[in-house]
Amino acid sequence: MNPSPHNPPARATRKLLGLEWPAQLSTAERRTLLAGGLGWMLDAMDFMLLAMVLDDVMRHFAVEKDVGGLLSSVGLLASAAGGVLFGFLADRIGRTRALMLSILVFSLASGACGLAQSVVQLALFRTILGLGMGGEWNTGAALIAETWPAEHRGKALGLMQSSWAIGELLAAVVTLLVLPWFGWRAVFFVGVLPALLVFWIRRKVPEPALWLERGRHQPVRLSRLWQRSDLRRNALLATTMNACAMFGYWGLFTWIPTYLKAPVEEGGRGLTVLTSMTWLIVMAIGKWFGYALFGFAADRFGRRRSYCFYLVVAAALVPIYARVSHPTALLLLGPWVAFFGTGYFSGFGTIASELFPTEIRATAMGLTYNIGRGFSALAPFAVGALALHVGLGAAFLLQAGAFLAAALLALALPETKGKQLE
Repeated sequence: MNPSPHNPPARATRKLLGLEWPAQLSTAERRTLLAGGLGWMLDAMDFMLLAMVLDDVMRHFAVEKDVGGLLSSVGLLASAAGGVLFGFLADRIGRTRALMLSILVFSLASGACGLAQSVVQLALFRTILGLGMGGEWNTGAALIAETWPAEHRGKALGLMQSSWAIGELLAAVVTLLVLPWFGWRAVFFVGVLPALLVFWIRRKVPEPALWLERGRHQPVRLSRLWQRSDLRRNALLATTMNACAMFGYWGLFTWIPTYLKAPVEEGGRGLTVLTSMTWLIVMAIGKWFGYALFGFAADRFGRRRSYCFYLVVAAALVPIYARVSHPTALLLLGPWVAFFGTGYFSGFGTIASELFPTEIRATAMGLTYNIGRGFSALAPFAVGALALHVGLGAAFLLQAGAFLAAALLALALPETKGKQLE
């Protein structure tokens, strides 16, 4: 049934609920959101495959939790460099070209992880994967931000960010289907498949008109960040805020799969592989809602207020999650920890894209996001090392403190709701 003029009640209901906007989207808006979302989803799948098989990898190479945490940390550290590199490329050669290149890098490197014959080789391939992972976020976010109008930008970037949760869910499903039958190496081989997305992006996804008109012909002068006091202040604040938020995220969610499966005497919860993977899938659903609904909250209540609220609730929930031990309690609390402990990520892309001008937007987003991510690379190692002495649950209290620090820093940033991009 056509709900338009012939069905006024349906139109009125959609308007009341704020659901009219999908029908107003252009082809370019739909395709850029799909490209950025799919790229980020597959990026998440490839990156989180290590977390899903970390127990098996540590046993295979006979290493302890500190080395296991280091394997995750090197990928995160490399992603900082990748974000800066691909941000610069996106400002020079275009958003879609840089996006395609980043996808190729992380997908091929994921397959190479399955060929590693030593911890050193695996660390090297994770480093290369991290370069592509770091580049995908800011190239995709810049592509969407410059294509979508201000009133719906938060929703679009929230939906893009929500695809990370779907990617984590896919990583858990791939692990369930592949690991018991073919081993941990085959799990990484599945990670090559995202490279196929590049062919569709090349044919169907246009460059943003804003970049074609203003960014393509402008030299990338990063010195503008330091010459203008407002840009310099915002860049420093956003970088520090993001560093704290991501330190909390990566330290917590890198180790939760191991935390659920590890024996109780090691500070874990002793769940079976099947149960722990099921609990992770339920958490992934909570993450998706957290990411997606943040965009709607940011467009309605403002970027800064929504960001702070999510982080404060996450800081309160993590210590509770670290103390409960009953499987049912973990199942019920997990989605809420995931909702608030990850949903704020949707806010950073929206905030950062609205803080900087077009000619340096992707570069500035890459710097502020990925320098913070580089610092957060310490988190998996820090939690793993701390867990050797106090157990994983107690080590998670460090992440609660990081979430709270990020919330306080966010209060110092300007509100950018409704801002038209320069």
